[in-house]
Amino acid sequence: MGESARLGEVFDIVDMHAPVLSEVQQAALTQAAQMQFDFTSEAILDAARTGTGLSDFGAMDFVERLDLWCQCVKDDAFLSPVSHAALWMMFVRYASDRLRVEDICKRHPEILDIQIDRPIIVAGPPRSGTTHLLGLLSADTRLRSLPWWEAIAPVPTEADAPNPADTNPRRSRADAGWQQQDAMMPLFKYMHEFSPDHISEDIELQALDFSSYLIEWMVLAPRWRDFYLSHDQTGPYAYLKKGLQVLTFLKGPNRWVIKCPQHMEQLPVLQKTFPDATYVITHRDPVGSIRSTLSMWLYAARILRTKTDPQEPKAYWIDRYKTLLSRCVRDHDCLPPAQTIDVYFHEWIKNPDAILHEIYRKAGITLDDATLATLHAYHADHDPAVKGRVVFNLERDFAITADEIRQDFQFYFDRFPVEREVR
Repeated sequence: MGESARLGEVFDIVDMHAPVLSEVQQAALTQAAQMQFDFTSEAILDAARTGTGLSDFGAMDFVERLDLWCQCVKDDAFLSPVSHAALWMMFVRYASDRLRVEDICKRHPEILDIQIDRPIIVAGPPRSGTTHLLGLLSADTRLRSLPWWEAIAPVPTEADAPNPADTNPRRSRADAGWQQQDAMMPLFKYMHEFSPDHISEDIELQALDFSSYLIEWMVLAPRWRDFYLSHDQTGPYAYLKKGLQVLTFLKGPNRWVIKCPQHMEQLPVLQKTFPDATYVITHRDPVGSIRSTLSMWLYAARILRTKTDPQEPKAYWIDRYKTLLSRCVRDHDCLPPAQTIDVYFHEWIKNPDAILHEIYRKAGITLDDATLATLHAYHADHDPAVKGRVVFNLERDFAITADEIRQDFQFYFDRFPVEREVR
């Protein structure tokens, strides 16, 4: 298959079980194999100190969680050299950005007095349309959102100042990283919208406190999963708020729209952290979401893992979705009804405008014709089916049927009127 898509092209990835690697993929694995990384908190924090010239990480309780992240990397015997390189750079980036957040808050203590005023918070199962909905709402320039280039470098350094050769060095670095990822996994962008300007999940700010379910997407990490689910997440959510306060101080305004699927299993602490928010909870047939997640994992495994085993994601992620959705069912009623809207995938497909009007009404923001036209234009420009799409084949790639997956989720259908999508 070609590396680029014609408009609307459909891709069927037929080598899921026995990937045929491109020259770019082979070269990346060879190059990464020459590198060695010390996955210890001491080494990561030292690298961050050296790279930033800063030393104050604030409260150090996060080190226990960083130690566990490092242990999970060591426990996962099938991570590829590319994964090790990516994870090392990611851990050091989070530690470095934490140093910068703490530094700017010390220099400007008024940051912590900034009110995060009535944010719109989107939550829903992974692969249920939350990314597109977030991007759509972010097209309204009255709202503040978090583009990827800013999420991965929230506090600019002197080197990030605009110059005659580059008006936005942070975006240029993000673009270089995106181009590298696209070269290694060219079909990934048809599964999940991504670019330097795509609107990032707020989980990037929780990761500065080395928590969230983020690492589970890159490492088979049952030890971390169990720790995370059994520990109160008030601290990491407070760090998310702190990150939003810093970003508001640097750029403003302060009416945020943010999202993360993880919020579905953390609704009480989400509501406690942002009590005046508008909560937009998306719902979709779990099979549709799970099918996409399993396929993304298996496709990425060709470069991120040393084996492509469909049992890995199937064994982990079906159960992980069950936990996510069961906690949503358990805790949904903690959200104030006047501030909450449940968005159903099948209704969104048929009539998105009615849902948008309801979101804006709940948020207390006027949705005029000009803004609606802007949202329509975004929707047309970012329709994934227009750019190309990937065929997902549960039975061929994972030896499981939709009904076999769905039987574990009757509790979810009993609570929310979700239509069965995948037959």
